[in-house]
Amino acid sequence: MTTEDEQAQAGTIEGQGPVEIDEEMARHLENKRDELFEKFEIRDEFPAEVMAEAEERTEGVQQEIADEIDERRDLREMTTWTTDPIDAQDFDDAISVEKRDDEYVLWVHIADVSHYVNPETAMWEEAVERGNTVYLPDYTIHMLPPVLAETVCSLVPNEDRLAHTVEMHLDPETLSYEDIDIYKSVIESDARLTYSEAEDILDDPDSADDMLEDTDVDLAEKTELVWELADRMHEQRKEDGSLVLNPARDRAHTIIEECMLKANKAVTHELMWDRGVSAMYRVHPQPSPQEWDEALQEIQDLDGVSIPGEAWDDPRKAVNATLEDAPGRQLNKIQRAVMFVMPRAKYMSDPFGGHHALNFEIYGHFTSPIRRLSDLINHWIVHTNDVPEDLQALCKHASDQQKDAEQCEREYKQFLEEIGLDAHAVNNRGIEVVESE
Repeated sequence: MTTEDEQAQAGTIEGQGPVEIDEEMARHLENKRDELFEKFEIRDEFPAEVMAEAEERTEGVQQEIADEIDERRDLREMTTWTTDPIDAQDFDDAISVEKRDDEYVLWVHIADVSHYVNPETAMWEEAVERGNTVYLPDYTIHMLPPVLAETVCSLVPNEDRLAHTVEMHLDPETLSYEDIDIYKSVIESDARLTYSEAEDILDDPDSADDMLEDTDVDLAEKTELVWELADRMHEQRKEDGSLVLNPARDRAHTIIEECMLKANKAVTHELMWDRGVSAMYRVHPQPSPQEWDEALQEIQDLDGVSIPGEAWDDPRKAVNATLEDAPGRQLNKIQRAVMFVMPRAKYMSDPFGGHHALNFEIYGHFTSPIRRLSDLINHWIVHTNDVPEDLQALCKHASDQQKDAEQCEREYKQFLEEIGLDAHAVNNRGIEVVESE
């Protein structure tokens, strides 16, 4: 995902091969990873009990799903698809969309991980310990065993899967929620798109036929419709004061980002306003007025950069407007100036304080239960209305684990640069170990 703190590993750049290293360099990298894992107490290997449990849950999958259908909404006939990086190993979110006379209807289907991983399982205890998946360039430390995450919890095409669906009915003018319904479902994805394939469909609708076994599926029409909706949601967010640090957005990433933000916001709206329950909310404090002033002045002083006069009253809108027109060479400096004054977002058991960067009064995570503890716990709370007794401690632990994961990633990338490897290339293209001549 590409939301505020949903930056998973980037997909392999198509047309470019992996970065080649020799065996000695590979050992060097492995030693550094081991050193960092020890420093940050990151668990790389899964305990045998957890692996055995995960493997057991992958048996008899189709019969288990068939037994569940009567207890869930059957959405298998709905046009549904996933969009992910080319090298993604698991697909935990899918979308469906309709435009009716008086509303848009957007469905975001999330893999029903909590059906398999619940507080009675060893996998849940291990996920709590880990807190999140850790993404290093060309190396991933998973929160859940891949044998589970990449099979029964992956919304692969043309197979029935258990999902947790967020159904949102949106006003056609304001795109505000007219109705929110969250429920367990059974879906069947029609297509697994990469970001570049989604872009291809938007450029050439006929290309969708080559990506589908069933040519009756209206994938091109649906992709165009969801882009129309996502583009409007994105522009509305900016107008409302949501900070957008990456103005060079492509359509495919925008679709996924906006749909996931809309679903996350809908779930936490339901949890707080309709149920009034504690959950793992995402709270992002705002910088002090002085900090914002210093950041904006630093940006204003950059060569070729000018903050529009009417935008100064709202720093987030000022940054958005400036990024739109700033020279490309200054974009990183503008982004760094903003990030330097931004406090860390954290998980809290109540949402009050809101999410400053997104300018959301209430926000939380729901759309990535395979790789984030917060989402997994929120799935459990939504379904059972049962709030863990140690929720505050879980919030702090998840926040701490995320901080450590990010620091581990920074130090590993810095190490790559120090030994002459391009961390960005390794992250996007992967590594191939070749024999020394």
